[in-house]
Amino acid sequence: MTIRNYQTLCFYALILILVTIAGCSSKPSEDLTHESVDIIIRNGDIYDGSGNPPYKGDVAVSGDRITAIGNLSHLSGTIEIDATGLAVAPGFINMLSWATSSLIEDGNSQSDIRQGVTLEIMGEGWSMGPYSEEMKKQELAEQGDIKYDISWTTLMEYLDFLEKKGVSTNVASFVGASTIRIHVLGYEDRAPTPDEMELMKELVRVEMEAGALGIGSSLIYAPAFYADTEELIELCKVASEYGGTYISHIRSEGNQILEALEELITISKEANIPAEIYHLKAAGKENWHKMDEVIARVNEARAAGLSIRADMYTYTAGATGLDAAMPPWVQEGGLESWIGRLKDLSIREQLMMEMETPTDEWENLYLAAGSADKVLLVGFRQDSLRHLTGKSLAEVANIFGKSPAETAIELVIKDNSRVGTVYFLMSEENIKKKIAIPWVSFGSDAGSLAPEGNFLSENPHPRAYGNFARLLGKYSRDEKVISLEEAIRKITTLPASNLGIMNRGALKEGFFADITIFNPATIQDHATFAKPHQYSTGVEHVFVNGVQVLKAGEHTGAQPGRVVRLPHKEKIEM
Repeated sequence: MTIRNYQTLCFYALILILVTIAGCSSKPSEDLTHESVDIIIRNGDIYDGSGNPPYKGDVAVSGDRITAIGNLSHLSGTIEIDATGLAVAPGFINMLSWATSSLIEDGNSQSDIRQGVTLEIMGEGWSMGPYSEEMKKQELAEQGDIKYDISWTTLMEYLDFLEKKGVSTNVASFVGASTIRIHVLGYEDRAPTPDEMELMKELVRVEMEAGALGIGSSLIYAPAFYADTEELIELCKVASEYGGTYISHIRSEGNQILEALEELITISKEANIPAEIYHLKAAGKENWHKMDEVIARVNEARAAGLSIRADMYTYTAGATGLDAAMPPWVQEGGLESWIGRLKDLSIREQLMMEMETPTDEWENLYLAAGSADKVLLVGFRQDSLRHLTGKSLAEVANIFGKSPAETAIELVIKDNSRVGTVYFLMSEENIKKKIAIPWVSFGSDAGSLAPEGNFLSENPHPRAYGNFARLLGKYSRDEKVISLEEAIRKITTLPASNLGIMNRGALKEGFFADITIFNPATIQDHATFAKPHQYSTGVEHVFVNGVQVLKAGEHTGAQPGRVVRLPHKEKIEM
């Protein structure tokens, strides 16, 4: 062996020794490059919200964002979740939430979090601002079991109040057209003057600049009923400047549904604004056949370039109040004036006749239900009446020894409220038909509740506890109305895209970590009209802004929810 060969051999031997020593180090060499993140969800079936079929993979979260998706075996997480056999999806969006006061009472948003909801969208006609001092006084006087001070004035101040107080879901809101009208006109049945119209538009502008989603209306109720189409167009023109949406409980869902749809389309066209129909339905058996015409007309408008869509809930009954059984004229002036007229025996016969007479002039849900036994009384303010909770209007009329119409009048007077009421109005066939429409998303039209405390004073519509689980379990898995990936798209990416919300509603790198993990084989609603306070099951884990709020089906107590604002906070030049 030459000296050169010997030196070469010694060199490689030294290298081998150094490598061996490094391999014997107390810290494995792979850890030198093994990146750590806050959370890894491993081996789940990833439904990214696009509507595409799922794929196996992992999701990494650091801080409040999704940082990686795919095969992440090279990463480790401070929290690791085995999602084998589970669906991993974006957090669900509740397009029609009435959690306005329930989140003040309990920020944990239990009934929605346990269904995978991570964003509550409020503002169906009435919003929690902008308030005048008189409106604050009225709101305080009419509060039910849930009591709270009103420390805010504008809508966005209310949402900021929720975030500061602590809520488990994210929150966003439309500004209510009724709220704007009451702020300027009170409950008067008249058109605004030009100066009043300018003030109404300025109130909208302030809220849009602060991040409101657009204008929400609810046109079957007073005082919204008093607004004409032009008034709504003017308000929507302001919202349109900021990229907002017009969303409406249209003026009729029954006898005049086609005409009401035309009004919405006109507003969309004239104000150059996307428009959405709240809780799409054909109310009343005599109107069920009109759903096909409604769908065809929306498709026609969409083909013509208008952005028209709808949302829905997964039940054949709606819930509102006994005000929906009485003509708008009797309600002018607000609750006190309404009850004053109900007590006036000189007008009672006329009122009862109108309640019992079919008409196209206003939306009468009592007649649309078909009979008093399809009208369920579910919410009273007065303890003396709460024994009637869960009874039908027909049953209570029999107890009172009066007609159903007069019984409804007496109940409003005695309870000093609109009385929470469920009306059975829709067909199961139409429910399935609507679920299959590509441009329909979903909203509970209810508060986010818990089977405890003040929430037990009423029997809510079961949609508060079951709307989203019912879609995924009953209608997707069991009845196969739509695929699971399509159902998830319709409660995630679709509403986020419709609203113009950025960086939420999909599982993508860089998006906020709003994530729902559930078992497709077991997700199920349990709430019924007789026993509504029952949580849905099957959702295992929920993250909001990267913080776990549901762990193994139980709430963690975390309240990381934030205000979600329309990103176009600066005026769009038209």
